[in-house]
Parts: sequence; structure tokens; C-alpha cells
Amino acid sequence: MRIAVVTAGLSNPSSTRVLADELAAATRRRLGGAVEVDVIELREHAHALVDNLLAGFPNAALKHAIEQVGSADGLIAVTPIFTASYNALFKAFFDVLDKDAIVGLPVLIGATGGSERHSLALDHALRPLFGYLRAVVVPTGVYAASADFGARGGDTAGLAVRIERAADEFAALIRADLRKPLDDPYADVVPFEALLHNAG
Repeated sequence: MRIAVVTAGLSNPSSTRVLADELAAATRRRLGGAVEVDVIELREHAHALVDNLLAGFPNAALKHAIEQVGSADGLIAVTPIFTASYNALFKAFFDVLDKDAIVGLPVLIGATGGSERHSLALDHALRPLFGYLRAVVVPTGVYAASADFGARGGDTAGLAVRIERAADEFAALIRADLRKPLDDPYADVVPFEALLHNAG
């Protein structure tokens, strides 16, 4: 079982990466067993993403990252929020994916920002993006403001609860194996000519 983690933080270290790692760790605890986690730091692919948008072709490293996402059993996608939406790196990565790359893929969305005012970006920006790509987004998205990490005396307990609840939902979707092809209920249908013959 393999989970891809896409994180669009710009700094190093990054609170976005911290949140992504916490979500991945909580999910691994739920799934147990051998769960591989592939972390894709979009900051490392910034130039390649622009080149891909302009020329239409990814370099080898970006192509590998795209393949990791497309072949994963689940995706954790976390972005910082700038001006009430995801950042440009995050959008560029999902712009270069094939339109069918993550159809049916369970996705856990997360975001970070300086204040709680940006928390609605999960529902008005990230959720519609993955809805358009026909992924299956878990009900609980996780937003973390600076105070959630303990800044200015903030309480970290609420963030921990949200992470655990989201990981529960995400793990359940992964176990459901939503990308498995459904059985065709018409695969063994008796041909019409045979029905006519038997009727006679």
C-alpha cells in the first residue's frame, strides 16, 4: 500500500510539511502493516513545473513525481494559503496532471496559514479542485493556523483531534479500494438471439 504526499510549502523548514508529515503518520497508524509514503516537495520542482506548463513536457524528476501520485492508493495534499487560496506551485502541479490521473483516488486535503481567517479555503478552493479531477475527498479537511502549532500561546489539542479524525476517514476510503474496477453486471447477459430461440 502506498500513499503520495504532495506539499507546496515554500520555506525549509515549512509548517506545511509539518502538517503533511503529521497527517501521513496518523494515516500509517490507522492502516498498519507496510505502508510506503512518497513525499513530493513541490518547491523542488518549481522550475520544472513552469517549463512543463510552457513546453508541455515534464523533466525526469517531475515525471516521476506525477507517476507517484497517479499510482498511489491515496493522496495527502497540503498547501499554504495565500490570498485566500492555494499557492501557485500547488495549482501548477495539478494543472500538469492528466485529467484522469486521480479519478476515484482518496484524497486528504490540508492547508496552513497565518490566521484562522483562511480556513474556508479548504472548502471553497481545494475541495472544488479535487472535485473537478474526480478524486474522492475525505469529509474532514485539516487547516492549521500558526496558533495551532503553539504560536502566541495557541492550543495544539484541537489540531491533533482534527488530524486523527481526518486520518480515520482517509484510511477507511483507502481500504475501500475505490479505484478497483467494478464488476460489469451485464458481462454474462444471454444474447437476445438465444432468448428468442429458447422462447420458441
